[in-house]
Amino acid sequence: MVAPVVTRCPACAGGLDVARLICPRCDTAVEGRFSAGPFAALTPEQLAFVETFVVCEGKLKSMEAELGISYPTVRARLHEIIRALGHEPGGRDGAAVITPDERRQVLEDLEAGLIDMNEAMRALHLTE
Repeated sequence: MVAPVVTRCPACAGGLDVARLICPRCDTAVEGRFSAGPFAALTPEQLAFVETFVVCEGKLKSMEAELGISYPTVRARLHEIIRALGHEPGGRDGAAVITPDERRQVLEDLEAGLIDMNEAMRALHLTE
């Protein structure tokens, strides 16, 4: 059985580099320092979400049905993954980007009843 790659140091929680690759067919080994890539930073749950995203061809409505969660929850999880990969949702196409402080304020305003769910969704750029 092949275990998943460990991406964090158990002693200091720092990132780990891959040092050895082995071909399971012929036992050829390659040694060096290799990056595990940006997806290595994702949790197993986030990787499963990404796999579902690919299987559903990026169609969020299909993901909603496949995962049994609401459309806003699908978008929120996708945004979480985009951030885990070091980007901000909407950052490449010129769409508005909300800062973590702005996001926190919107959620606080929603919790305090100062805005309703629709206003919060618009402020978080989860709906038009």
